[in-house]
Amino acid sequence: IFGGLKSLVKIDAIVTDNHAFRLHYKVTCALLIAFSILVTSRQYIGDPIDCITKDSVPTRVLDTFCWIHSTFSVKDAWNKKVGVQVPYPGVDKYTPGEQRVYHAYYQWVCFVLFLQAVLFYVPRYLWVACEGNKIRTIVLDLDSPILNDDKRKRNRQLLVDYFMNNLGQHKTYTCYYFLCELLNFVNVIGQIYLMDEFLGGEFSTYGTKVLEFTEW
Repeated sequence: IFGGLKSLVKIDAIVTDNHAFRLHYKVTCALLIAFSILVTSRQYIGDPIDCITKDSVPTRVLDTFCWIHSTFSVKDAWNKKVGVQVPYPGVDKYTPGEQRVYHAYYQWVCFVLFLQAVLFYVPRYLWVACEGNKIRTIVLDLDSPILNDDKRKRNRQLLVDYFMNNLGQHKTYTCYYFLCELLNFVNVIGQIYLMDEFLGGEFSTYGTKVLEFTEW
């Protein structure tokens, strides 16, 4: 299943970006795709949710019902004592009129993870399109281990001549690169807002709520 991820993490012979750039489209993208595959296999092959009931309703039927319909937590039960008043924060018997917080995101986790992976790869895709294998072309096989010394010296001199004759002529190339780096930054900031929206505003406040819950 994860064989296709090897192309993302393999070491490239010709490198046209920096380590931070590669962390975006190699490590982060590969991890997100791997987690998306794991969640997908769990949701559509395994048992994605377990519902508890005392009635005679078949477990599989009840689990399917719970999976299709959005779950919710009771807001007043978030601050009740776990193990005494409630089995888990927010889990309690619902009384009509109580405020409920719906959780409809779990069916879409695998798709959102894949979307995140695509967004992390977009700057790389644009950079490859703009770069157009320019570096690979002008290297002239200097990285080849079977190149003889005379040809290597001649190719090296051609490369030096190219740089000297075209000094200051690659400003557009540089602008493309910085634009793609800027897209990496914009993507990271955008992902924060995406996660916050996806989780119903809970992502941005998660850290402070954990500290409040642990009474630090």
